[in-house]
Amino acid sequence: MKTNITHSVREVIETLDKGIVISVSDFPEAVQSPKAVSLILNALVSEGILRKLSKGRFYKPETDKSGELQPDTYQVIKDFLTKNGRLISYTTGHSVFKDLGLTAQEPDIIQIGTRKDKRPIVRGSFRIHFLKQENIITAENIPLLRILDCLRLFKTIPDTTPDTACQRLLQLVKDLNIQQISEIKELALNYTPQAIALLGAMLETLYQDEDIFALFSQLNPITDYKLSISEKVLPVQKKWNIR
Repeated sequence: MKTNITHSVREVIETLDKGIVISVSDFPEAVQSPKAVSLILNALVSEGILRKLSKGRFYKPETDKSGELQPDTYQVIKDFLTKNGRLISYTTGHSVFKDLGLTAQEPDIIQIGTRKDKRPIVRGSFRIHFLKQENIITAENIPLLRILDCLRLFKTIPDTTPDTACQRLLQLVKDLNIQQISEIKELALNYTPQAIALLGAMLETLYQDEDIFALFSQLNPITDYKLSISEKVLPVQKKWNIR
């Protein structure tokens, strides 16, 4: 029996592309013999055929002129993003600051927006942090959630100035269509007061006639948000207690 399982597992590994992360549960044999599959995969690590990313997760190494490569970010975190084919989380914050044009700095952590509270973990050389998301996550609203996450994490955007970061976020908000603006205002109500204040100030700066009452009414009038953005970039900030 064990010989048959070993043969089946090795056969799958031979056809596996380099850099693809797998786990014990990816093998049908694991339903009946999870421990046996785990032992075989760990034996393949000892043979140098596989590398171990973290407990129960493995990949075939790939090399280039500079040496051995780590799996790409998606492979490292794909089990956090979907469950049974259903989207449950998304990359955000530090993972997307560069992609959104907010900084030129490469991310030093992977950040994932998720509905559940989770502690940071390490996988290989990757540090993974989680950001609690109060809204339901859909493929359609992820771009909006990412903008709101950037407003929430505004002070942590690296290698930039508050004015430069604010100008870029103003452009991202300006690029939204009417339906998206309506939706982002609704989603923002489940965010931190700082994110709500920033979104409200940005919408009022971009569109003087925009209905921002629901956002403004969520804020405590005696709470200030010290973000060091100039009035030239965000003229209405005092109304929103942004300093």
